[in-house]
Amino acid sequence: MSRFLIEGGRPLNGRIKPSGNKNEALPAVAACLLTDEPIVLKRCPAIEDVLAMGKILETMGVEVSWNGPDECQLWAKNVTSWKPDITLCTQLRASILFLGPLLSRFGKVELAPPGGDVIGARRLDTHFEGIQTLGGELHFGNPIIGTLSKLQCGEVYLDEPSVTATENLLLLSAISEGTTVLHNAACEPHVAGLCRLLNAMGANISGVGSNRLTIKGVSKLHGATHTIGPDFMEIGSFLCLGAISQGTIIIEDVEMSDLRFALKTLQKIGIHPTIVGNELHSSASMEPLQIQSDIAGHISSIYSGPWPAFPTDLMSVAIVAATQAQGNILFHEKMYEGRMFFTDKLLSMGAQIVLCDPHRIVVGGPSTLKGARMSSPDVRAGMALVIAALIAKGKSEIYNIHPILRGYFDIEAKLQGLGASIVRMSED
Repeated sequence: MSRFLIEGGRPLNGRIKPSGNKNEALPAVAACLLTDEPIVLKRCPAIEDVLAMGKILETMGVEVSWNGPDECQLWAKNVTSWKPDITLCTQLRASILFLGPLLSRFGKVELAPPGGDVIGARRLDTHFEGIQTLGGELHFGNPIIGTLSKLQCGEVYLDEPSVTATENLLLLSAISEGTTVLHNAACEPHVAGLCRLLNAMGANISGVGSNRLTIKGVSKLHGATHTIGPDFMEIGSFLCLGAISQGTIIIEDVEMSDLRFALKTLQKIGIHPTIVGNELHSSASMEPLQIQSDIAGHISSIYSGPWPAFPTDLMSVAIVAATQAQGNILFHEKMYEGRMFFTDKLLSMGAQIVLCDPHRIVVGGPSTLKGARMSSPDVRAGMALVIAALIAKGKSEIYNIHPILRGYFDIEAKLQGLGASIVRMSED
């Protein structure tokens, strides 16, 4: 077990380049199962979740190699197993993404229920209903057992715009003898990225970036090289950090179209970065951030929702930024009932927060945060605690940093490059 030792209060200045989008990399890795030819993923983050997906594939016969720190090659020419390793699968949520490609390749699958962060209920119903609509049979248990004799192309209406369910159905239906239409599909940038990879492999997917995806089946997919988009969650994290850390952080290689709604929402807590080409310059002013009231003068609110609404994964870091802003604001997490429970750690640091219920909190500020000993509950809350520790007075220790490392590549080195005092310590 490792921990971070952080001494807060230091000005942070410099440039950072975001890693590739974790949530695009994971389904892209699974997509290698759809072809016997090599898939090369550039700007692929070597974070623990991606490495774990690679280990699972290796146990199934896939050749996985890294050509440098962020280029991964996957070659699934000799895959003979449709049973991913049970122990490895229970360690990460993304293992559910093997459902679609294994059913497509073998017509059967045995898969352990996925693990990962515990931030509330994450239903698998949308995966099951979509696959069953296309002719598959799935039985939930340990393991999940699925069979598919022939894909029955047609219209699929997702009961929620689930990202991973949309990705599983794309991976399942790319190779087929007809046309499949996904309605109410997730349209996040990482879903669009998977569509671009599949099209580069020879698939015929239209409506990319919208909530209606049309997949005209093809008989075979081939190898391809694909560059993963920048991680807008990492960009949002550094954007919030720059606004409250007594310096200027320049975030390079930004895909601005991925950030329009996030930037609009963060204006409510006074964050106004400067846009210079494909860079964001996030600076802390001498005065506290100012929370923006609504037009009637009432307390403002920030709520999460499916794309293009404010991403749930940015709620935690936005809450930390709000503790440094003048005024009061309501945060409403609509997607996961466990997302807000990390705020007790911010309370121990001196934040002014009222937990209204599992989905809503009110943040008042500005608050002077002080160092504390804490444990990271999940990847996004863990990064939020790192940000809080970096701006706090005194020293902090953050334990159970494994979830953070699952989502942020080489995070302490990037922070050290900005002038942060952060060290990773290994426990015996």
